[in-house]
Amino acid sequence: MTSPIVKPFYDAPTGSWQYVFHDPETRQAAIVDPVLDFDPLAGATATRRAEEILAHVEAERLEIVWILDTHPHADHFSAAPWLKARLGAPTAIGETVVEVQKLWKEIYNLPDSFPTDGSQWDRLFADGARFMVGNVPVEVLFTPGHTLASIAYVAGDAAFVHDTLMMPDSGTSRADFPGGDAGVLHDSIARILALPEETRVFVGHDYAPEGREPLCESTVRAQRETNIHIRDGFARADFIARRDARDATLPLPKLMLAALQVNIRGGRLPEPEVNGRNYLKIPLNHFAGRFSD
Repeated sequence: MTSPIVKPFYDAPTGSWQYVFHDPETRQAAIVDPVLDFDPLAGATATRRAEEILAHVEAERLEIVWILDTHPHADHFSAAPWLKARLGAPTAIGETVVEVQKLWKEIYNLPDSFPTDGSQWDRLFADGARFMVGNVPVEVLFTPGHTLASIAYVAGDAAFVHDTLMMPDSGTSRADFPGGDAGVLHDSIARILALPEETRVFVGHDYAPEGREPLCESTVRAQRETNIHIRDGFARADFIARRDARDATLPLPKLMLAALQVNIRGGRLPEPEVNGRNYLKIPLNHFAGRFSD
């Protein structure tokens, strides 16, 4: 099986992992889920994390052929447009992103002119779509449940599974966001676990439980045998009960209401107003009673 070289990048404020994977023969590469820095207290964006990725690309003399989103993230802004402007590579996401756009367009009360056709990305992938990064074959797997639009990219022996599986000592991702569903998440995880057991699994987040160092990589075998939400049995009803009980204790992600209105735009800020400034909207009380500290 083709084995791409994978370089992870960690964003400590959001616990997010970003990746660059490349074919060692052709040096063609793809970027997965890049982060745009955001300081919610100052309302300020920055490109420190994206610049680290750009420096790696330049140092390794990689040719970026795709900038890939796994879904519109609720906990960080996407740096895909910033990197596209500097690298010229097309952006892509799964075609069900249109359902997320429609859902959050209503929540944010966006104008009729806001497009919900996924045109903010250059390519919308269908389930099972295949493409090449150099000599590395990549397959798109639809893996909803965390969100309506979640997908995984299986690049040779490396699977980028976003917010579906966490590291085995953290379990699985939540399924209580708008459009999420624990039963659908179960089915998506089962699809990932059906990959060859030696497949490397790269997660979207790690919050370093018990004070350990942040980690990003496991294997399908390790997930099957040691994941705390899976190892003691993966019956669908049991998983749903376990996931729903856990989700009921979780607070709303701190950046969710800011991040999603950027990420449903493919990582672009809302259009500037007449004074030249960009503004974010917060839907007051929409989630009252559903999430609490």
